[in-house]
Amino acid sequence: MKTLKNRLKDKIENCYLLQGDDYYLFERGLAMIKKACDITLEDFDFQKFDDENFAAQTLVDSAQVLPLGGGHRLLAVKNVTKLTESDKKTILEYLKNPVPSTVIVIVDFPGKFDFLKGHAALVDCKRFDRQTASAVLVNEFTKRGKQISGEAVTALLDASNGYLTRAINEVDKLSYYDLSDPLITRKLVEQMVTKDAEYVVFELTDALGRRDGDKAIKILQTLDKEPGILSLITNHFRRLFFIATSDLDDKALSGLLGVKEYAISKQRAQVKNFSKMQLKKIYALLQKVDFAIKSGQMLQDNALYFLILSILYV
Repeated sequence: MKTLKNRLKDKIENCYLLQGDDYYLFERGLAMIKKACDITLEDFDFQKFDDENFAAQTLVDSAQVLPLGGGHRLLAVKNVTKLTESDKKTILEYLKNPVPSTVIVIVDFPGKFDFLKGHAALVDCKRFDRQTASAVLVNEFTKRGKQISGEAVTALLDASNGYLTRAINEVDKLSYYDLSDPLITRKLVEQMVTKDAEYVVFELTDALGRRDGDKAIKILQTLDKEPGILSLITNHFRRLFFIATSDLDDKALSGLLGVKEYAISKQRAQVKNFSKMQLKKIYALLQKVDFAIKSGQMLQDNALYFLILSILYV
């Protein structure tokens, strides 16, 4: 994503594959490519495909049409999950000899178009590093005549779990809450922004590591109705266990576990609060509780409280 703007100046490819986990970056990438294509007659030269109207042959047929407004014709394929082997073959066959004036952009949030790697220009839409994400947010507040403190930016990114999609959605609410005050503070962020469930799990784990039972229970009360919360807790402790028992550095572990290097570095600090044996026991406990829920031996609400209280005394 960081290099896309410069790449577009040098050459516009016939097919782009956008993959990652931050939807804001998908939209930003598509907008950059659309601007580079210099589309003047959008009704004719810009077409969208999704699960409702997508078929590989329809896409290829549309790709054969020449632009009416000059420049390029842009076809955006967004979040398609229904894809057959025949569809894959049709697209690959077309890309062997694409129409030069047609650009296909595949916004692949579901990750169904891996077969195009090596056949399309890959655009990485994974979460930005903190420095870059902070710069984007500062710029967004500046556009609205606001300033944001460094602590407030950190708090906003933490609450959004590093996702610009979530953070950007909070900018207007924070900017226009108090028109008389030009500064966005950490206190305002903490008051106004609902924390991402995965980040709250980080806070929960931190409380458990410090044996702060009161805070752990208080945090759990905000989470116990969240769908998939047990899975989030399990994945978090799984990563802690890998970090504690592996000799790999943060970069290698981030690739192995499919998370940002920043997340590994933050969790490494939590590992110090648990022994390797404790993490092994906790991981076994999580599997036991998961089985109890799925087999009907425990209700999820009861199981989560049992789990948290058990971890406190592991």
